Amino acid sequence: MTTVNAVQSLVDHLFRRESGKMVSALTRVFGPTNLDLAEDVVQETLLLAMQRWPFDGVPGNPAGWLYQAAKHKAIDTIRRQQTFRRFEPELTRTLQAAGETAPALDRLFLAEEIADDALRMMFTCCHPALSTESQITLTLKTLCGFGTAEIARALVTQEAAVDKRLYRAKRKIREENIAFEVPGGPELSTRLQSVLSVLYLMFNEGYNSSFAEDPIRKDVCMEAMRLGQLLAEHPIGRSPQTAALMALMCFHAARFDARLDEDGHLLTMRHQDRGRWDRRLVGEGFRYLDQSASGSEASHVHLEAGIAALHCAAETYEDTDWEDIVRLYDHLMAIRPTPIVALNRAIALGERDGAEAGIAAIRAIADAKSLEGYHLLPAALGEMHLQLGQLAEARRFFERACGLTSSRAERQLLQRKLAACV
Repeated sequence: MTTVNAVQSLVDHLFRRESGKMVSALTRVFGPTNLDLAEDVVQETLLLAMQRWPFDGVPGNPAGWLYQAAKHKAIDTIRRQQTFRRFEPELTRTLQAAGETAPALDRLFLAEEIADDALRMMFTCCHPALSTESQITLTLKTLCGFGTAEIARALVTQEAAVDKRLYRAKRKIREENIAFEVPGGPELSTRLQSVLSVLYLMFNEGYNSSFAEDPIRKDVCMEAMRLGQLLAEHPIGRSPQTAALMALMCFHAARFDARLDEDGHLLTMRHQDRGRWDRRLVGEGFRYLDQSASGSEASHVHLEAGIAALHCAAETYEDTDWEDIVRLYDHLMAIRPTPIVALNRAIALGERDGAEAGIAAIRAIADAKSLEGYHLLPAALGEMHLQLGQLAEARRFFERACGLTSSRAERQLLQRKLAACV
């Protein structure tokens, strides 16, 4: 007999890995207007595993067992209906033509079909009829298996707000009769950009977590990378922009372990042990970066990936090619002239030309008022004044930055900076 705790741990692991694919496959069965029904069947399937596996033993292929159980529950759900009208019209015709529900569903649960369904779900979750917040929330819920509490933590909001977003998103899918499909023709490029934008925002939220207790949300980052890889490996999603996003995520993810010291304190890139960088992921990043060069245009993600690549290529912080980094930021400002990009460029300029040049560049930022609540602005100014030996000014800026961040790890880092100002 397998212990209940061991089964619970395994089911939790499988839920995270497989639930998105299962929901996607079942959404093809029931249609996107019945997304709640697909999620209910997956929950019932996992509950069945929790009930049976402690007594029957864990099957040799637990993921395969879950898919078979989900398929049987889908058949039962369909048979309970007096008509197929609740479900996807195309599937209804398929099932009716096949004469037998089970063999028709067998084909839909083949590995290659499940992968295609996950892609369809990604494009459904990122439909332009939904707000960006709803797109991210729905993606985390349906494809990543995040619960409401987890989504609330990841997006730094209340569980009630997450529930409202999910309710509104599903209602919009029903009202707009959004199809469960990967669009074709000219619409594909636009929708692919929406998908890539959601994955970009997901990864950034995990990498620079707004959540006070967790400076890095690896689970959010890894889910964004998993979905990005699914896109990159499929002919529909394989594009220079997808490769650029995967390169960027690989370069950043390679530095996960080095961003925190043994006590869990954040470390800036200057103080990270580069021996702890994941060289396999760095290599993957450069492979994707090469693939991203096949297009005719350089997006902001291409440029950000290029900047991250230069950081990863430097053996030491002192070896960083700040000249090329500033050049890439200049190109980035030309296509994405945001105050945050301007701030990052000013920091790079300060590294290349000295702290005084960096301070002048920060003061020259257009629309700098929009950064007044952004803790990295006074933090950067504090660092530059510290380098110039202007301790009173540095302390003033570090104290301001401390008051602006909700992250305990960021605050601890700033407090260490403050100690250096004494």
